[in-house]
Amino acid sequence: MTPRQFLTHLRQDQLAPAYLFLGPEPYQRDWCRKALIERLLPDPELREQAFTRHDLSETSLLAVLEDACSLSLFASQRLIWASSAEAALPRARPAPGEPELPASPDALARYLKDPTPGTVLVFESTRYSYEGEDRKKLERVREFFSAVPIHVDLAPLGGEQARAFAERLAGQAGLDLGPAELDLLVETLGGEAARIAAEIDKLRLWAAAGRPIGPQEITDLVPDARAASTFALVDALARHDRLRALDTLDTLVRQSEYLPLALSFLSSQFRTALAAHEAGLSSPSQIRAHFSALGLSVWPSKAAQIQRTLSAFSPSQLSAALKKIFQADRALREARPDDRVIMEDFILRLAS
Repeated sequence: MTPRQFLTHLRQDQLAPAYLFLGPEPYQRDWCRKALIERLLPDPELREQAFTRHDLSETSLLAVLEDACSLSLFASQRLIWASSAEAALPRARPAPGEPELPASPDALARYLKDPTPGTVLVFESTRYSYEGEDRKKLERVREFFSAVPIHVDLAPLGGEQARAFAERLAGQAGLDLGPAELDLLVETLGGEAARIAAEIDKLRLWAAAGRPIGPQEITDLVPDARAASTFALVDALARHDRLRALDTLDTLVRQSEYLPLALSFLSSQFRTALAAHEAGLSSPSQIRAHFSALGLSVWPSKAAQIQRTLSAFSPSQLSAALKKIFQADRALREARPDDRVIMEDFILRLAS
């Protein structure tokens, strides 16, 4: 179940006796937690007595279930929140001095067959991501808590999801952000929902004074948005536009950009384009699908940029560009280098 499906469930259905919140995404988790609290415990004055927290890295699952079986003298409805749910899984080797408490998925299943009326259990696991080796560990947590009737997946937003999320929040904040501004905002914030929400709130305060919001304002106000100038440098080099590339370099210098970091980004861009060439990719959608399957997040605008780069450079030109990047990087590491001169020489060589 996605977070939005969970919110629909809260509005339309009866509450389940238990939920599993699975994944590291903090904004949507807080969003779902607040909605559940407001649905189950609508009276703010009773929440302190009716809301209990446990940490399964410190408390056993059996102790949490015993608490759930207890009736409260002060509240007819209870919410029991158990964080670090992954700690309930059995360990191959207990830590020194740690008691060997039995894993109890069966005890959880028995409780859920006859749960305490008015009590809702939430197990929260935030340690593992949905990528790489963590995915297997995440599935072990899901399997251990398989008796829990509803699992809410709190995965990081994908490219299209992040953009739709930013567009929705911008509309709610009364901001008129165009496609270019939305793409820049989402990409520079890595699609992180919490950061997108915080920066849109900041932009709302800026716009409240009647000031416009365009790419330059986002570059000035949003952390890491200066990376957009580095994207512009890549595009200029892809078009072999020396003048535009040198002008972009001047912008990076005026923004006090750390030029070795910009060169590192260029290296990543050319390596990715070379990998796309070798994989026979030709469109932004193919690029996104290919690298997503490898566990790499590629936003639509980044995929389009990679496609432009591999269209502008042949594989041999990309390999030659990587050699020039290596030479420039080595020059930047020498004693007392003039970073700007080194980068200008690199641009003139590459855009020839």
